[in-house]
Amino acid sequence: MTVKDRHADASPNPGAPDTNDEQLQRIWNKVVGRRAFLRQAGLASAVAVPASGILASSAAAKARIHRANDPTDGDFAILRFLCAAEIIESDLWEQYAGFGGQAGSPERPNDGQNPFYVSALQNLDGDMPQYISDNTDDEESHQMFINGYLMSKGQPPVSLEPFRNLPPSPATGGGGKNVLTNLQSLNVDTSWYLRYRAETNPDFGAMFGQAVTINNQPVIPVSDKETPPGDTVDSPAPDKSAAQQRIQAIANSAGFHFAMIEQGGSSLYTTMALKVTSLEVLRIVVAIGGVETNHFSLWHDKAGNAVADPLAGVTDPKTGTTFPNLNTGSEATQTNLILPEPCEFIPGLPACSVVRPTIDDLAGARAAVRGLTKDGLFTNQSDAFFHFINRLAREADEAEREIG
Repeated sequence: MTVKDRHADASPNPGAPDTNDEQLQRIWNKVVGRRAFLRQAGLASAVAVPASGILASSAAAKARIHRANDPTDGDFAILRFLCAAEIIESDLWEQYAGFGGQAGSPERPNDGQNPFYVSALQNLDGDMPQYISDNTDDEESHQMFINGYLMSKGQPPVSLEPFRNLPPSPATGGGGKNVLTNLQSLNVDTSWYLRYRAETNPDFGAMFGQAVTINNQPVIPVSDKETPPGDTVDSPAPDKSAAQQRIQAIANSAGFHFAMIEQGGSSLYTTMALKVTSLEVLRIVVAIGGVETNHFSLWHDKAGNAVADPLAGVTDPKTGTTFPNLNTGSEATQTNLILPEPCEFIPGLPACSVVRPTIDDLAGARAAVRGLTKDGLFTNQSDAFFHFINRLAREADEAEREIG
């Protein structure tokens, strides 16, 4: 039976064929009439409900809302790991800021202490020092906020202070206190550069190589002797002295590392959000995760300047790390294509521009620890540190969204 057959008796002229507009209007009139009847019936029923019943129903609704906002044990596990990750990020960004942040800021008086490094960073973008200081502020605010939230819910704060046992770089800008992270010899994963230009998604098994090979490479000055802080390096740099080549290669490597760290945070927060139960905690995770994605977009753009004219061709005379010109005519490496290409996302649906990866194996808490460890960021850290951070990661990954 067709719709027309079923409602033929409603036609003012049963023998006349219905137009689509007439048929839809009659159906809509019935829907409106049915809704009006239901509203009246609902009001009539409400009159018969005792006030105590209304109050009980209201209390039950408020209780459901309250439960929806109450963090679960899994939510707290997620926040603890994210707080630890933010403390680690704060530590590495504070080192970057000390060497290459915005000098002369009253809010951050110890930033930008190494003019040679600052000048090399400014070859990537003249505003790099300000961006570095701002990024550092953001990460510090994230870890302080999450710890504050944990304490407001009666949870102990996360502290990595017992593991602050790595010596800082002796170069000007390194400061005098021990650090959590080692920026003096990194294996920077640059596969993100190719991933975000691809139509395929690592969540579905896509694999990507390295856009630039950066192994055993410092990303901050490691010696005033080889990178004199009183010097400056002007753009273009490929034909400059060994010291200028060295500091430019260090700054270029840092540019790729900035983006590597922040794209990892973007994926981590997206993956953790899928596990959260409390709406309040979900708001925290999504809101901070959006800033991580914003950071990544910024650094993606700046890293591209290291592999485009006039900087393309810089080679570190000590490590051999080389930054070729990636503008070869292929969109896979074109340096100004910084917005994520649409890629496979939900099977059977059109491609979509999204954060990727977003599955536990590739972007969960334990995956984040593996990635940072492979990066070399934790070189010379203690066994106790790895035990602690891996426990937090395991607990966060085991969290499950509780519904109902």
